[in-house]
Amino acid sequence: MSEYMDIDGSLLEGGGQILRISISLSAILGIPVRISKIRAGRSKPGLAAQHCKGIQLVAEMCQAKTKGAEIGSTEVEFAPKKIRGGQYFADPHTAGSISLLLQVALPCALMADGPVTFDFRGGTNADMAPQIDYMDKVFRHALRQFGADFGLTIHRRGYFPKGGGQVTVNVNPVRNFRGVTLTDPGSVHRITGSSFVAGVLPISMAHQMAEGAKQVLRSVAETTINCYKEDGRIAIGNCNGMLLTCTTSTGHVLGSDALGKRGTDPRQAGADAANDLNKDLDAGACLDRHCQDQVILFMALAEGKSTVTVGEVTLHTKTAIHIAEMMAKVKFEIHPNGSYNTIECTGLGLINNNLPT
Repeated sequence: MSEYMDIDGSLLEGGGQILRISISLSAILGIPVRISKIRAGRSKPGLAAQHCKGIQLVAEMCQAKTKGAEIGSTEVEFAPKKIRGGQYFADPHTAGSISLLLQVALPCALMADGPVTFDFRGGTNADMAPQIDYMDKVFRHALRQFGADFGLTIHRRGYFPKGGGQVTVNVNPVRNFRGVTLTDPGSVHRITGSSFVAGVLPISMAHQMAEGAKQVLRSVAETTINCYKEDGRIAIGNCNGMLLTCTTSTGHVLGSDALGKRGTDPRQAGADAANDLNKDLDAGACLDRHCQDQVILFMALAEGKSTVTVGEVTLHTKTAIHIAEMMAKVKFEIHPNGSYNTIECTGLGLINNNLPT
């Protein structure tokens, strides 16, 4: 197959989201893609270091022929072959998010011909991306519902601007993804969290961030937040941040995270994270706003019908749906119902033929 599917990278979210899901589905479905107008509306259009590394990583996994996978490029061609298991190393040499590298590569690893080990370098807790702890404690729970999993070990933390974090991820491929029904939010069972500081920042900032979150969540449920300072031997640079997780009576796990910013009251950062979580809980969501877009690919490829209940459908989710419908030839339906929305899709029922029988 040599004819390229053309994808307009400026549509909808118009950023890295289109790139990641297009490259993942290209590798998994064996569809060559040509992505143009990449990040056209951004202040610095074209590929950044992290985007390049993500494309190069997946290209290595499936021996893809690429063109334009370089910093600043606004058009990329990607022609994949078979996805192979093995050990893969990815380092953007920046504080680029390790979570976003995982987002583009994990679905491919799950459809490989054998186990995959990733050695990632970069930012573990980066702005404008899920923190690595969120991927481990929240997204991983959602992925298990589709019959897949991964193991994650954080060896070293890395923050803006230096990066330097190191994370190992182990993945066993699956034969197929199963459809999910995530529609009963149940009631709030418990809310827990962690609030950290690293480098020269005082532990008081972690306590202040926790206080801000607890103030918002006081009327929702008893909230327990562990405040601590990262060990300087495994944390490079200065940072403060938080992860909140909520477990419901029906077994769903929703989350929200935040990073402190210079000049911003840590209490406000904590309150912002708590408000995001509270909005999803109030809406009756089974997946939070940061997870909903990440499951679209798995819904598209799964066997049978998948139905998930979310709060407001995010632009990232609409973007993922647009690309999934275009490439996988499936149909998503969004049904508004007051404060929540139900997203439905009958998946391809894709079988991983790369696995030995």
